[in-house]
Amino acid sequence: MPEKIEKSDREWRARLSPGEYEVTRCGSTEPPFTGRYWNCHDPGVYACVCCGQPLFDAETKFDSGTGWPSFRAPVESSRVTLSKDLSHGIRRVEVKCSRCDAHLGHLFPDGPAPTGLRFCINSAALRLDESAPADEP
Repeated sequence: MPEKIEKSDREWRARLSPGEYEVTRCGSTEPPFTGRYWNCHDPGVYACVCCGQPLFDAETKFDSGTGWPSFRAPVESSRVTLSKDLSHGIRRVEVKCSRCDAHLGHLFPDGPAPTGLRFCINSAALRLDESAPADEP
């Protein structure tokens, strides 16, 4: 399990842009088709914008048609935590960074093979590291 990173609200606000803060620390969602990575096809590894932990390999990214970056699986299951989310009157599974508890997005069971999963992640929660090798995040 990765070592936990904890910061005060003031520290997170100083480190993140207002949009990044709202998504990752307050659980907001960016509007569809607006984030910097929803239509990005560059190679690399997507890391948490808050703590830098590698989360998703670009090779697992696919176009879900939803307007948010979608992935079949994280680089390692231990990199994300999943929890029940009953907000907005619907049942969903929230995805958070396991290292700093940043809200990343939600998990849905309608993705492509081989996992059948769709990790629907906000661009504001990610930073693409194009220099990271795909097989060694």
